[in-house]
Amino acid sequence: MDNQTTDEAVTDQVTPADATEAGQVPVSETDTLEGLQARLAAITAEKEENLRGWQRAQADFLNYRRRAEQERADLIRNAEGELVLHLLPVVDDFNRALAGLPPELQGLTWVDGILLIERKLRAVLESHGVTPIEAIGKPFDPYEHEAVLRDGDPGEATTVVGELQKGYRLHDRVLRPTMVKVGPPPNPEDR
Repeated sequence: MDNQTTDEAVTDQVTPADATEAGQVPVSETDTLEGLQARLAAITAEKEENLRGWQRAQADFLNYRRRAEQERADLIRNAEGELVLHLLPVVDDFNRALAGLPPELQGLTWVDGILLIERKLRAVLESHGVTPIEAIGKPFDPYEHEAVLRDGDPGEATTVVGELQKGYRLHDRVLRPTMVKVGPPPNPEDR
C-alpha cells in the first residue's frame, strides 16, 4: 500500500510544462508567499499609478477641449463685434436720413422700400444680439453713457436728459456707449 500511495502522489504532481498547457502559471520553488505578495503589491502600485496618469491625461484633455471651445466662441463673438461696429455708422445714417425725411415724400414706394431696408438691417442686428441702450430718463452710468453735454451744476447732473448718438450692446457687452446730455433729475411735481 505504501507503493500505491507513492505512485498516486507522483501522478498528482503537475509539471511546469503541464501547468503552462493548462493555462496556469507555474510556481517555481523560489516563489514564496512573501515574494508573491511583494510582486502583487508592486503590480497593484504600478496599476494605480497608471490609472492616476490616465485620469490626469483625461482631465487635461477635457480642460483643453473646453478652453479651445471657449476661445473659438470668444473669437467669433469678437469678430461679430468688429463687424457690428463697422455697421453702426450705417444705422446712424439711416436714422438721420429718415428723421429728416420731408412729410410730402412719405408714402412713396421708394421711400417705403428704404424704410423696409432699415427695418431688415435692424432685425438682422437684433438676431445677432445687438440691442440699443436706453438712456433718456435713466441715471447716468459711465459704463453705458458718454456725457458730452451738461445742464446745471455738475453735482446735480445725474440723469440723462438728452441723447446725441444711440449706443449699442452686443449680448452683455457694450459695443458703443450712448453719447448723452446729463442734467438734474426731473422734479416729480413737474410730471
